[in-house]
Amino acid sequence: MLQRLYDRLMKLASHRHAMWWLAAISFIESSVFPIPPDVMLIPMVLADRRKAWLYAGVATIASVVGGWLGYAIGAVLFETVGRPIIEFYHLGPGFAAFQAKFNEYGAWIVLIKGMTPIPYKLVTIASGVTRLDPLVFTLASIGSRSIRFFLVAGLLYFFGEPIRDFIERRLTLVTTTFVLALVGGFVVLRFV
Repeated sequence: MLQRLYDRLMKLASHRHAMWWLAAISFIESSVFPIPPDVMLIPMVLADRRKAWLYAGVATIASVVGGWLGYAIGAVLFETVGRPIIEFYHLGPGFAAFQAKFNEYGAWIVLIKGMTPIPYKLVTIASGVTRLDPLVFTLASIGSRSIRFFLVAGLLYFFGEPIRDFIERRLTLVTTTFVLALVGGFVVLRFV
C-alpha cells in the first residue's frame, strides 16, 4: 500500500499543479500522513533547479502550518485521533517516555527531531499533548523544517541527479550528521 502511495506522489511531482501538491503533502504529513514531502520535493527540484529555494520554502511553510494541526490533535483530540496515529507507528510504549522528555527538552526536541526522517507528526502531536509553549513550538518548527527542506533542496541544487540516490538511500545519515554538527557547535559555543 505504501509503495503505491509513494509511486502516486512521484507522479504528482511532475503534475502542472505540483507546487500545490507539495504544499498539501507537506501540510498533512505534519499531522497524519505517513509519507514525507521529500518524495515530491526531490523530483521537483531535479526537474527545475532554479526553483529549488521556492520549493523548499513552500514545503517549510506548509509543514509548519500543518504542524499546528498536529499540535491541536495532541492538545484536543489525543485519545480519538492522536493515539491511533502513535499506535500506527508502533510507538505506544515509547511515547510515554518521549512525552516525559518533552517536558524537559521540548524546544530542542522539536528543533532536532523536526530535521530528521522521524515522522514529524509524532513531534507535533507530542507538543500538543505536553502543551509546549506555542511560540517555542512555532519557532523551533520553523528552524527545523527550514533546515531539513533547504538542506535537501541545496544538495540537489548544487549536485543534481548524482546526489538524488544518496539522499534517498541515506537521508537519515545526512540529517543525523547535520544534527550532530549543529548540536556540537552549540556545545562548543557554550563551553568556549
